[in-house]
Amino acid sequence: MIGLTSLLLLFACTGNPEGTPSAQSGPSVLNIQQTTELLDSLNQAVTLSRRNVITEAVRTISPAVVGINVTEIREYRDPFAEMFRNDPWFQQFFGNRSYKQEVKGLGSGFLISSDGYILTNFHVAGNASKIIVTMAGGKKYDAEIIGADYISDIALIKIKGEEFPYLKLGNSDQVMIGEWVIALGNPFGLFEINDKPTVTVGVISNVGLNFSPMENRVYRDMIQTDAAINSGNSGGPLCNALGEVIGVNSFIYTGNQYSSGNIGLGFSISINRVKQIVEELKKNGKVDRAFWSGLKVQNLDPVVAKYFKIQDQGGVVVVDVEKGSPAAESDVQPADVITKINTMSIKTDRDLQIFIADSRPGDKLDLSIIRDGKEIKRTVVLGKK
Repeated sequence: MIGLTSLLLLFACTGNPEGTPSAQSGPSVLNIQQTTELLDSLNQAVTLSRRNVITEAVRTISPAVVGINVTEIREYRDPFAEMFRNDPWFQQFFGNRSYKQEVKGLGSGFLISSDGYILTNFHVAGNASKIIVTMAGGKKYDAEIIGADYISDIALIKIKGEEFPYLKLGNSDQVMIGEWVIALGNPFGLFEINDKPTVTVGVISNVGLNFSPMENRVYRDMIQTDAAINSGNSGGPLCNALGEVIGVNSFIYTGNQYSSGNIGLGFSISINRVKQIVEELKKNGKVDRAFWSGLKVQNLDPVVAKYFKIQDQGGVVVVDVEKGSPAAESDVQPADVITKINTMSIKTDRDLQIFIADSRPGDKLDLSIIRDGKEIKRTVVLGKK
């Protein structure tokens, strides 16, 4: 097959306008010069076409993405010793079989300020005794934990220095299903090979997903993407085509227990939820979760729904209100049916658990309640436990 360059050179060497070679005329210097200029122009156009909105965003984002290597000290307790409550008689025969062990792990993170603050997941660095951060380019820094929140799975760490590249935090409320997104990070430790983050591209598959608590962590208002996310990507940024962070990559569905790789179901913590947590971690080093409401609820099954004359069976029924609790002070009563908290519809007790578990003392819960067939409003201010 003749290439474009060969065809253009053939045209340049053609002496007559009909395009057939002429024995009387040699190569035209003018035509060769024009052809060379045309080739340069075409090459430049192809090069420019390769630079699209994704490549430009990646060029901006990459310097602020980091690889994270952590060391944890985990204590393994002897279950038999626990059973016998460290009984001296037991220990004289079997000894203390509890032990501590160093466990190494890796993940991703990204800088959010020029003075070295880095966002990542709690499950990446929240319990670390030692953290090494690797920048794009290979420079390594010791990092310290500024604060971590187990419930939201967010950790804030910091390296010493100034004028670091950092990423702009976007507005995850403006995310559009179907828009292009970019995931960057350190899958399987590949960052360490050439000191650059791995880039994958996909679209926003879904938004506003609320999952049942996983190991007591609350993943709510999550963003779903089909951009490839694998082990080690946790804590890395999910960015839009403008280079703004819209989420923190956190976990994936793998399809079955024998697979640990990407199948196009990745989930990120929405950045608007993260922003408030970051401010609390900077200020207090933790998020205060020591609160109580005094509410005990159960699902509204069809029989109970019929009794309370609720047609769509949505909501949860209050079965108990602790005396002196915030719920009692707000006049929430047993047999009340809660259908909404703030703007979130409550269909099951799982919805209520997800919402309340992510709260803090002093948070206001605006409840929509059905009582005696009528809808009423009550506001519960969560108390300090």
